Amino acid sequence: MAFDFDLFVIGAGSGGVRASRLAAMAGAKVAVAEEYRAGGTCVVRGCIPKKYMVYASEFARSLHHMKGYGWTVENATYDHNMFMDRMHREIDRLSGIYARNVRNAGVEMIDERAEFEDAHTLRLVKSNRTITAGKILIATGGTPSLPVDIEGIELAVSSNEMFHLESIPEHIVIIGGGYIAVEFAGIMSGLGARVCLAYRGETVLRGFDDDVRTQVHEELKRKGVKVITHASPVKLTKDGDRITVHFSNGEMAGGDKVLFATGRDPNTDGLGLAKAGVKMNAKGAVIVDGSSRTNIAHIFAVGDVTDRVNLTPVAIREGQAFAQSEFMNLPTTFDHKDIPHAVFAQPPVGVVGMTEADARKAFGMVDVYKTRFRPMKDMLTGDEERVLMKIVVRAEDERVVGVHIVGPDAPEIIQAVAIAVKMGATKADFDRTCALHPSIAEELVTLREKFVPSELKPQT
Repeated sequence: MAFDFDLFVIGAGSGGVRASRLAAMAGAKVAVAEEYRAGGTCVVRGCIPKKYMVYASEFARSLHHMKGYGWTVENATYDHNMFMDRMHREIDRLSGIYARNVRNAGVEMIDERAEFEDAHTLRLVKSNRTITAGKILIATGGTPSLPVDIEGIELAVSSNEMFHLESIPEHIVIIGGGYIAVEFAGIMSGLGARVCLAYRGETVLRGFDDDVRTQVHEELKRKGVKVITHASPVKLTKDGDRITVHFSNGEMAGGDKVLFATGRDPNTDGLGLAKAGVKMNAKGAVIVDGSSRTNIAHIFAVGDVTDRVNLTPVAIREGQAFAQSEFMNLPTTFDHKDIPHAVFAQPPVGVVGMTEADARKAFGMVDVYKTRFRPMKDMLTGDEERVLMKIVVRAEDERVVGVHIVGPDAPEIIQAVAIAVKMGATKADFDRTCALHPSIAEELVTLREKFVPSELKPQT
């Protein structure tokens, strides 16, 4: 059978763009359909605009710290409209670059939604055009999930709307304890809003190392964020401009804006996967093997739509591995172990490898090295913020299996540390590396004393 395209990609986010460009440059006839804007979640409504908002929010703290170094800035003000205009101009520029790079690689860019008609056929919704393809890649990403069973949920916004705020709310209630909730708590607080963060668990950032979770949780509170734990929203009501969230534990919190940051779902709704015979899990994620192949041999999926590791660089590497394997005669799989993660909280988090709890469960005996200290910069500012650094070591061979940092520049530091962890560096390798002084990162190579939990210390 002759197909219209060798490869048809649904979604022009990071994974879809990388895969389509490589396949086209290898000689394949490729098309990409994108219903919104090229660049996907990361560029348009995720990593990039959120990082700009983090930058904007940090200046208030920097202005305060300047006094400790002899600087005084009088009558400093924040112009939200100017910032948002400049930010979205940059987003427009980046989105345009994504689209241009796709076209320059010889890919046909289709600005429409595509849905499956059968395993080889897709329909473009706007033009009602049908297209066939020999191979199909699903790269539709994820979308914020709002719990439909909560009364008044229509009064809340998702993270998507946070990138288009016309003004900073006086008081915002944020529901959730994951990285999106924590990051927006810091952003809104830094930009002058009073923030209440409510979470159903005991400590924020489920899945991260317990010391990291505690450190971030305490810093949120220290910086003025009201944190309510063991609280699940059951109802939202509105009186004038004020929205009140009623929680399962009887507490209430109100504000002029409510953000639900309770997770993201794979963006597969209405895609027609059943018509193509593609299997999904209970969450709606496309099920794939290690080569990103679905149960249908010529249909693949990469990125957040698979709900494996939902990070932009992972989607890019998965898309690259797919293109290399299927169109460049370079069989490749992406190793999902030891991927560095960051949370752009305030202070930020950088981690790679295993948590202490996971390492103990996997290996039994582990050694832990950790420290908390005030960074040198804050000795003159009076800020009581602490840096946390923690190294988790497999005892049997001294291999470093996890590094966890909370503090200034943690994401920048962890990127370099991830190379060492990925290569299998041992604690001895860290120890024989010369420190760079004075720096925060030097603590990683000067930690010598093992941390012993109180329950494991000998009784006296």
